Amino acid sequence: MLKEITVEELKQKIDANESFQLIDVRESFEYETSNLSGENIPLGEILMSADKIATDKPVIVQCRSGKRSAAAIMQLEQLHGFDNLYNLKGGILAWKDAFAPDMPVY
Repeated sequence: MLKEITVEELKQKIDANESFQLIDVRESFEYETSNLSGENIPLGEILMSADKIATDKPVIVQCRSGKRSAAAIMQLEQLHGFDNLYNLKGGILAWKDAFAPDMPVY
């Protein structure tokens, strides 16, 4: 069962300085266009980069719309046993709609 977090909940965590890791699974050219200051690990590299993902705090995974991040979470849960991963619902597009209408998104 995929756990999800809304962009409003993510903003609350950022504003409260909560401890979590944000991973952006978009391609690097998309990340360079705009990002939420997460760590960029493209979807195709996520399994090889599993050792970069925290196991001791919540990890929020995001992409453009939420589809690639959901795929990344399913792979990591099935193959590496992660249980602390949350999909950013709607991805960076939802963030743009809610908080940053002028943000360029590829």
